[in-house]
Amino acid sequence: MLKTRIATAIVMLGILLPVLFLLPPIYLSGLFFLVLVAAAWEWSRLIAPNASYAAYFYALVCAMIVLFLGLFAIPSVEIALLSIALAFWLIGMPMIVSQGIHLSLLRWRFIFSVLGFIILPTAWLSLDVLREIGLWWLLSALILVWLADIGAYFVGKSFGRRKLASQISPAKSVEGAVGGLVLCLMYATACAWYFPAGDTLFGASQSKWGWGWMLLMTVILVAYSIMGDLFESQLKRIAKVKDSSHLLPGHGGFLDRVDALLPVMPIAALFSIMVRS
Repeated sequence: MLKTRIATAIVMLGILLPVLFLLPPIYLSGLFFLVLVAAAWEWSRLIAPNASYAAYFYALVCAMIVLFLGLFAIPSVEIALLSIALAFWLIGMPMIVSQGIHLSLLRWRFIFSVLGFIILPTAWLSLDVLREIGLWWLLSALILVWLADIGAYFVGKSFGRRKLASQISPAKSVEGAVGGLVLCLMYATACAWYFPAGDTLFGASQSKWGWGWMLLMTVILVAYSIMGDLFESQLKRIAKVKDSSHLLPGHGGFLDRVDALLPVMPIAALFSIMVRS
């Protein structure tokens, strides 16, 4: 399993890195588009496991929404979609996660269906907004999410004792979450200290708001990274599946890889708009 996981990760990096550094930004938008359409297909299969053909239609509709956003770029529509998504992530999602596994998938299916059409296209839109600001600006936000996951995994594996959310994700621990947070705070501090202020979200935030607010922003992003992971784990628990799909050998599905990014990217886009205003 570990060899398969590593091999898949190498292939994914082999695709991502050239797109990031060698090709025009439109190719990165296209790659994000393909990933989120695949995630939409997986999302539909989670909320309606017996409607396999409906998943393709769901992914098609999600793709059409993303194409509409990309082709027409209507500011009022983008702001409205981003505002709705932010309201859900900041208020609605913590309330849902707090319910644990005591949710009826049948009763919540319609709500989850509508949510998918909002949060998945908004994630693509947010990634595109961050990329337009700058490649390293985008990467600074992406790396934060990856480090939060890496830190939580290794610290939790070595020192984890207290369960973070035992019903939803028994493998996650409080110690792991703290370890991921500490690693991310060190990373954000290094970005603000060593990189030019305008190159990263953290440097720009520190330059405008000071160290305290920049570190608070980092804590917020890490917290929602963790909750995004828990939210997808909760959905898988009530759907009674281990992974969102088997499209990525050793990793599960695309939704399993982007779950923490879904809330963090819109919030990072909001912070970016604020710090650049």
